[in-house]
Formats: sequence, structure tokens, C-alpha cells
Amino acid sequence: MSQLIKEPTFRESVNLMVDRAITAMDLDPGIATAIKSCNAVLQVQFPVKIRGKIEVFTGWRAVHSTHRLPSKGGIRYAPYADQDEVEALAALMTYKCAIVDVPFGGSKGALLIDPALYERDELEKITRRFTLELVRKGFLSPSTNVPAPDIGTGQREMAWIADTYKHLYPEDINYVACVTGKPVQHGGIAGRIEATGRGIQYAIQEFFRHPDDVKLANMSGSLEGKHIIVQGLGNVGYHAAKFLSEEDGAIITAVLERDGALINDNGIDIEDLHQHIIDHGTIKNFPAAVFEENALAVLEKDCDILIPAALESQITLENADAIKARLIVEAANGPVTYGADEILNKKGIIIIPDAYANAGGVTVSYFEWIRNISHMRFGRMSRRHSEIQGTHMSDVLELMTGEKISDVHRSKLTRGADELDLVRSGLDDTMRNAYQDIRQVMLTRDNVHDLRTAAYVASIEKIARSYLDVGIF
Repeated sequence: MSQLIKEPTFRESVNLMVDRAITAMDLDPGIATAIKSCNAVLQVQFPVKIRGKIEVFTGWRAVHSTHRLPSKGGIRYAPYADQDEVEALAALMTYKCAIVDVPFGGSKGALLIDPALYERDELEKITRRFTLELVRKGFLSPSTNVPAPDIGTGQREMAWIADTYKHLYPEDINYVACVTGKPVQHGGIAGRIEATGRGIQYAIQEFFRHPDDVKLANMSGSLEGKHIIVQGLGNVGYHAAKFLSEEDGAIITAVLERDGALINDNGIDIEDLHQHIIDHGTIKNFPAAVFEENALAVLEKDCDILIPAALESQITLENADAIKARLIVEAANGPVTYGADEILNKKGIIIIPDAYANAGGVTVSYFEWIRNISHMRFGRMSRRHSEIQGTHMSDVLELMTGEKISDVHRSKLTRGADELDLVRSGLDDTMRNAYQDIRQVMLTRDNVHDLRTAAYVASIEKIARSYLDVGIF
């Protein structure tokens, strides 16, 4: 970005967007200040011996709110991580949880590290030491602060964190709930890996269930055939693009990555591209699309839906006016800056905000935490009962009609929901209800004109009510 254009930091952008919602609410200034304040921030520095030399690592864990416990939020490993970013992401988590009615406070963590520079055993050693620092300082516990995967981390790191906590507190029977996003065989839950991308899909599906909203975005009809550009084909972008193209009939016309962009107006096969990246480590030389070296320029390509699923501050004051998408769905955290957000709103581009759109991850993390606390997988007590009921229903239908039900239909009727079915059902219900809450704010408040402000209004109302109900104010 040019230094001639001054934009607020990520944290300042979040606060400005929240302030816009608070102004629309006419909220008491004292309550507003209390809600916006970051409760606590921990910075740790710890040495680890790597390849015969001592390296000192810096990490953070911010707790934005404890109005609900535990506080929840991912841990990212990135060479650009800093405290400002961590505090901004922790604040987003507070509002995000409230929007989707997940009873957690907001937290976030980061380690200043480029994980690509270290071997697996070295990363395990670093992760376990970071975990020790967080636990000792009271910033990691099943009851007060529960991390999850983020950029640069995944199931593997979460398993290391859980195992380290277990050895520190062997008497804690809920130790496995100290972190979410774990492998299924180590206390994780089916559907967690895909959760954020699946949530993006459900959010867009719900948007298209409201013809008036679709019309505001200068579109019509269903998702089928809509042209979509996806920035970032990591976990979130990959799953969102895969589900939208394979299940909803959308056409992925461009994919942007760090090493360039691919364009094919007839559609890019996401699974083929994903396998190409696995095989070659790059999107270059993918045979079924045209390569464009200037990836950011492709953000300005005409499309129905733009899904920024990479990093924050990708659509800024510099390029906002050139954006041609009719709908932007923020799969990443903070991909649109505050100034860009105002420009896009004036242009009539609809934005489904990050605080709602990418809440699928924390929603399914909530399901995993509940599963860990209850010590029982979902569906264990009900699945066979549902199958028996389905069998009886099939038998009755055959008896009443005098005709035999096909094996395909009988299988569908008699199948009991497994854990993955229940997770997807719960996530779909959550994303639908949350969008309807946001939409209701827009319909009932004359001074709220965009989904982001409406989402923050809905969130802040719930948080303020929580504080007032327990007598904090």
C-alpha cells in the first residue's frame, strides 16, 4: 500500500466499525467503553534450543471479554503477528460469539514465527513450551480460556497443546476441552476442519433465501451459475469454494494466491486445483486456467460474489473503488478496511461481514467443547432409536400403500443421524438464525443501512444485556 494513503490499523478499523454501531444504538458511553475494552493481554518470551542454538520466541494471548466463560479464540503462527492484531482478533471473537449465540467470551493468541522454517519435532517443542507459558499465566484452561487452530496451526498443534495441559493437570477430567480443533481420535469432532468454509456456504445460502436482499445486491435467482472469485485457497477458502461449486452449482471463475491468480470464466475445478497445489506447492502451471502474476488486480475483476479468505486489509482505500463484485463475503478476518467499507457501501456493494460470515469455526468449536465436557459423542444415545422409528415408518407406509418402498428411499428413511449430520445441522441452523437476527436489525432500525453495522448492533445488544443482567454496571 502507498504510504500517501493513511488507513487505521486493523484494531482501529474494528473499533471504528463498532463505534458506528454504537452510534446507531445510542448506547450509554460508559457501557460502550466497557464493552470495547480489552480485558487482559499477555506477552511471553521464552527460549527454546533449536539445532544447537537458543532461540527466543515471542507470543501473545489477549482476552477481550469474560462476560461469558470460557473465552474463545484461535492461536496463529505467523511471521507478521503482533499485539495490535491479536487484540483486534480477540475483539472480533467477542462480537462473533454473540452474533451466533455461542456462550463464549472473545480471546486470541499468536506466536511470532514462520512455521515453514522449522521441522515437525521443532514445532512440537516450541508449541509445548508456549503452552506451558500460557497455562502458568492462567491463559489456557477448559473453564476460562480455550484456543483453537488459526493461520499456521491445525489439528496437530491442538493435539500437542491438549497433551501438554493433560500432563500439567492430570487430575482434570475435562483436560481434553482445554482446546478445540483437535483430531477426531483425540477428542475432536467430525466436521471441525471444514467448519468455517461450510459456515461461509450456509451464510451465502441463507442470503439467497431472501429475494429482497439478493435484489439489493443487483442479482436475482439462486446461487446456481453465480460467478465467484475466491482469494486464498487455504482451509477456509478451499472448503467454501468446493462446497459452493460442487453442491450449489456456483462457478469459481478466479482463485487468488500469494504467488499469483488463476482465471477461467468457464469455471475452475477446485478439487483438481487443490491436488495441483499439493503436488507442486504452487498454483502456477495449472493447465485449466490462465495464470495472472498480479493477484491483487484480480480482486477487481467483475463477478457476482467475491470471497476474500486470506488475510486482513486486502480491500483498502486504494482498490475499493475498483471492486466490481456485487456481494462480498468476508471469509477472512478484517479483509476490508474501515475506509474501504465506507466506499463499498456507497457503491451499493453488499458485504456479509466477517463477524458473522466466518463464525462457522467457533460454532463447531463450541459443539466440540460441549462434546468434551459431556464426555459423549453426539448421536450416541439417539441414532439407533431414530433408525428403529424410520424402519417402523417405512413398514407402515408399505402397509398403507400396498407398495414396496425402494431400497434407496428405505435407506434414507431408516438412517439415523451420526455426529457429522448433527454438527452440520447445528451449524446450518446457527448461521440461518444469526442472519435472520442481523436482517431484523436492518428492517427495524432506520439508521442501520448495512449488514456489518446490523451485525454489530445485534451483538452489542446481547453483550450489554449480559453485563446488565449480572449487575456489572
